[in-house]
Amino acid sequence: MTADSTAGGPTQRRGRSVALLTCAALTAGALAAAGAGVLQPQPASASSHREAPLIQGQPQFDTTDVYAFVSPDHPDSTTLVANWLPFQEPAGGPNFYTFASDARYDIHIDSDGDAQDDLLYRFTFTDHRKNENTFLYNTGAVESLDDPDLNFTQTYDIELQRLSHGKVASRHQLAKDLPVAPSNVGKASMPDYQKLRDQAVRKVPGGLKSFAGQADDPFFLDLRVFDLLYGGDLSEVGNDTLKGYNVNSIALQVPSSYLRQSEEQPVIGVYATTERQNAQGEWTRVSRLGMPLVNEVVNPVKDKDKFNASSPENDGDFLKNVTEPELPKLIEGLYKIKAPAEPRNDLVSVFLTGVKDVNQQPDGKPSEMLRLNTSIKPVAEPKRLGVLDGDTAGFPNGRRLTDDVLDIALQVVEGELVGAKNDLGDSVDANDKEFGHSFPYVALPTAGSDTRAAAAETKSDATGLSGGVSSLTSSWDDNTVMLVSGAAGALCVLLAGLARAMWSRTRRRPGRSSWIG
Repeated sequence: MTADSTAGGPTQRRGRSVALLTCAALTAGALAAAGAGVLQPQPASASSHREAPLIQGQPQFDTTDVYAFVSPDHPDSTTLVANWLPFQEPAGGPNFYTFASDARYDIHIDSDGDAQDDLLYRFTFTDHRKNENTFLYNTGAVESLDDPDLNFTQTYDIELQRLSHGKVASRHQLAKDLPVAPSNVGKASMPDYQKLRDQAVRKVPGGLKSFAGQADDPFFLDLRVFDLLYGGDLSEVGNDTLKGYNVNSIALQVPSSYLRQSEEQPVIGVYATTERQNAQGEWTRVSRLGMPLVNEVVNPVKDKDKFNASSPENDGDFLKNVTEPELPKLIEGLYKIKAPAEPRNDLVSVFLTGVKDVNQQPDGKPSEMLRLNTSIKPVAEPKRLGVLDGDTAGFPNGRRLTDDVLDIALQVVEGELVGAKNDLGDSVDANDKEFGHSFPYVALPTAGSDTRAAAAETKSDATGLSGGVSSLTSSWDDNTVMLVSGAAGALCVLLAGLARAMWSRTRRRPGRSSWIG
């Protein structure tokens, strides 16, 4: 509880009581509702992005999100997506955004549930620069990945390691010198970026497909959840804070039969890591991610760097963080929603073992990773709340690009699986960009030339704050509206009204017509 907030109302300082913080937050919300607030740019502090003290200063090595799902257009295969290098400002030249050439980007597969790797796909990158006598990333319009005007390029190799009891049993080079899709500099430099994306999708022997390059950040949420759970300015609830930012993606599509133990045991565990080479030439693991939000809101600061350097087989070290989580206590303090009783064995099933009869491996060892039942076919109309809403093809059975993991996590943390039905969420239900209908599915990155339009849109939103609040208040009942109107003299009552409005909007809203848009 250390954030400061000044937007639209009173400044909140470290160390104030929960009551004061809550009243300040609601005062801000009341002012906003009356049209007196002004949206202010806020420094972002992301969920799976920059989540630990050491990795926040090494963005090229920072794993932001991992996705694993049965491919919707090829249901006999599984698509694995992992992202790095968060918060890419699209116009951030002249060097733009590259994979680190001194890193090992790894995607791990546990096929039998023993919390040890059975397969490891390793991606390593090499830089290429055509002309050292210019500062330009590209020296003219780029029409193809081998265009001579694309001054800086990267290629990558893929190695498959097969492991037994944690030891490498064999190594196989699956591909060499595959091209990386460049950063989307802008419409003058890259007038047909879709063409460049398509050229970066490559077939790999064995029936695999691979892609590496820039993409729109597919994670969608309102990051002010980290600002005392929106406690500073409730008028900003519902903003997709990652809108307009890009990431670097690696996507791999693999026949599911390669990944799972057998047809009788089709559940796999998936996570991604990054290793960095030090001055002595030794490799050290600096980032690790499987389930979203675990190292962000489950592990305390003292454990975050240790978790990033650890392996799933040692996750017993972090068990108490799951069974005695901090987040429900914060919500109880701020919004008077009673925290479920501990120990939270329901969270163990979601985050560490998989859900029984959905994606739990028999005799599996508890460990933090995505678990995907590859035998569950994709659905034509996925639901954003996944398993919570009866859609077993979605999170926490793997993770699709469209799954609303923040809302799911909040509802589960607040006891959805132990009888405490709730509708918690951040009012951001979908990504701002449509996902693709074929591999690699991630949306095209925002172009550097698009930032001017985005800035204009943001400015319009800022001047139309009352419109944003009107959208929020449109779902309030009459009693709530009356309470907001009487904000100055009814702050205590407003606490209940605003909190109820913010937390009740998201439950069971219809998902997109197609799981990828």
